[in-house]
Amino acid sequence: MQARPAPDRRLADDGTELSREQIRAVFQAYQDAPNEEERADHRKTLVSQYLGLVEFLARRFRNRGEPTEDLVQVGSIGLLKAIDRFDLEREVEFSTYATPTVVGELKRHFRDKGWAVRVPRRLQELHLELSKTVSELSQELGRSPTVPELAEHTRHSEENVLEGLEIAQAYNFTSLDVPVDQDDAGSVSFADQFGAEDDQLRVLEYRTALAPEMAKLPHRERTILYLRFFRGLTQSEIAQHLGISQMHVSRLLNRTLGQLREALEE
Repeated sequence: MQARPAPDRRLADDGTELSREQIRAVFQAYQDAPNEEERADHRKTLVSQYLGLVEFLARRFRNRGEPTEDLVQVGSIGLLKAIDRFDLEREVEFSTYATPTVVGELKRHFRDKGWAVRVPRRLQELHLELSKTVSELSQELGRSPTVPELAEHTRHSEENVLEGLEIAQAYNFTSLDVPVDQDDAGSVSFADQFGAEDDQLRVLEYRTALAPEMAKLPHRERTILYLRFFRGLTQSEIAQHLGISQMHVSRLLNRTLGQLREALEE
C-alpha cells in the first residue's frame, strides 16, 4: 500500500495560501535579512506555512505513548533546523527537504527517551550500530559474533565494543510492581523488597551528640540507661538486677538524664 504523501500547506499569516514563488521570496528575504529582528519575522512566516507538515508527521508517531502536542513541539525544532539549512539553489521543494529533518528529530526524541539511565549520545549511537552489526554477522556466520569480530567489522576498539554492548542494560527498565518470579502469581514485587523507613534515624543525630557525654558517666549510670532504654526493663527490674532500691534507681536515672539534657542543650 503506497504511503500517502505529506501535505504541503503554505498559508500566510492571514490564512491565505502562498505560491511557490512567494515562498521562495520569503526564504530569500530570510537569508538576506540584515538583522535578527527581520530574520525572526521571516522565520515566523515560514514556520506558519509548514506547521501543518509538522503536525502531519507528528501524527505518524502518536501511538507511541507521547501526547501529540509534545510531538509537534519536537517536530517544530526539526522544522527550524530545516529552515536554517535550506539552500534555495537546490531544485527541490522545501517540504521534501524538511520532511527527513523533522522525522529525524522525532525519532531522536524517542531514542533519547527510551533510555532508563541517561547515556551519552556517542554510546547510544554505538549501541545502535552494534545491534545492527550483531544481527548482520549472526546471519552471515550462523552464530553470535565475538567481540574481536565486532571490533574488526565496526572499526572500533574492543574496549569500546564492550562498553557499547554493556549499556544495553540502560535501555530498558522494569516496573517496581512487577513480581520477582514471573511464574508465580503470588510472588512479591520488587517494591515489596524495600525496607520501611527507620524511625531511629530521626534520633541518630542526638545519639551521636550524646556519645561523648555518655562515655563520661560512671559504669553504674551507663548500665541503668542501657537496661532502661535499650533492654526495656522497668525501674524495679533494674533495681533487682543491680541490688539497689527502686527509689535509688529513680534518683540516679533522673539525675543522669538531667545531665545529658544539659549537655545536649549546650
